[in-house]
Amino acid sequence: MSRRELLRIGGLSCLGLSLPGLLRADAVARPAAGSFGRAKSCIFLYLSGGPPQHETFDPKPDAPSEIRGDFGSIRTSVPGVHFSELLPRTARIADRLAVIRSMSTDNNSHTASGYWMLTGYPHTAQAEVPASPDDWPSLASVVGALKPSERSPFSSVLLPERVHNDNAPPAPGQSGGFMGSAWNPLVFQCDPSLPRFEVDGLKLPEGMTLERLADRGSLLRQLDRQFLASTRSDPVSAFGRLQEQAFQVVHSSAARAAFELEREPAAVRDRYGRHKFGQSVLLARRLVESGVRLVQVNWPREPGDQMTGNPVWDTHKNNSSRLREVLCPTFDTTFSALVTDLADRGLLDETLVVATGEFGRSPRINPEGGRDHWGNCFSLAVAGAGIAGGQVIGASDRIGGSPSSRLLRPPDLAATVLHLLGIDPAAEFLDPLGRPRPVTSNGTVIRELAGV
Repeated sequence: MSRRELLRIGGLSCLGLSLPGLLRADAVARPAAGSFGRAKSCIFLYLSGGPPQHETFDPKPDAPSEIRGDFGSIRTSVPGVHFSELLPRTARIADRLAVIRSMSTDNNSHTASGYWMLTGYPHTAQAEVPASPDDWPSLASVVGALKPSERSPFSSVLLPERVHNDNAPPAPGQSGGFMGSAWNPLVFQCDPSLPRFEVDGLKLPEGMTLERLADRGSLLRQLDRQFLASTRSDPVSAFGRLQEQAFQVVHSSAARAAFELEREPAAVRDRYGRHKFGQSVLLARRLVESGVRLVQVNWPREPGDQMTGNPVWDTHKNNSSRLREVLCPTFDTTFSALVTDLADRGLLDETLVVATGEFGRSPRINPEGGRDHWGNCFSLAVAGAGIAGGQVIGASDRIGGSPSSRLLRPPDLAATVLHLLGIDPAAEFLDPLGRPRPVTSNGTVIRELAGV
């Protein structure tokens, strides 16, 4: 190898590549009991910006207009349970959902509150913060590293892009954090709604056959073995694993086929919605079918996010018009299509679906017709993995501002997700310095969801 190549690989340590920590023996391998490990995969819908609880899962029809807003409530398929009138399709599948109305972070920062929701660990900040190499690994990272897929070269995937606040760097809670890049979920920055959608790197170069690629891979592995025999380091070992994964991806026809959305009937694509979020969620369904363990679909933030018609949930202005025209119809169509499609395919009982934002919106509508950040109390929806549908867990007060019963925190959600995926929330893993780290931050599995 040339001196330049040696320096290049040595420099991988600057990127934070390190050997993944080892889960203690009983963390995943202990016998499954009850709901433990009942989910083979998870689709985590992260609705960045903060959906308002009043206009989604926790309407307050008897509150004053400045609290209630412009919309009424409708009956769902569950007697006595009402959703906002803006979610008619979701209301029809309420018998398959468990809705939490008492989640709380007590943090009104997009990034810091989102960090808690995505990692299960609270951030020290109350203001907006960028990602840091010292961050706690995201749930997606933990699942991908500690419960890797047995059928796909992908274990944990994030799409269609990382979450960021306006033009700021990516928000924290979306990487392997202090565990290094080897724990990062695989990020596919893409727009599956494009007519000729392709993902770079999943196609062979022009003129390259699988046989020629295999020969090149064999030669590269021989060179790697000679190099590793004289150079022992975590960064180099991690690089070798990532390199091997790349070969597996190109060789795996099932992995490549998952991205071929044109295989889906036009009616199915229409049902999910022909927009970026809808087709990203359809892609997530195809990925879990191919064996991916966890797919996080982020609701993308577009420029001009305070304008009517902009598809982001940060509704400081024009709350009613944006919800009515874009936000709620988009979510209602796609979310209901996903849950129904998984059920029709016999996949819902083995796939956990979570739909949540980083927080909710303020109970009182502000002078500009919007709702502001509100981490005190908000709602989220969960389905699949054998969870009993038709549930409402917890309650908010009469204005939807504070939990009035069954206060829940992000670590409880994290513990539940890990439990259902077969990772013991009480387990520990070793960080790059060999120190044991707990998987969750004192989270308690939500008994109504896991049946424990």
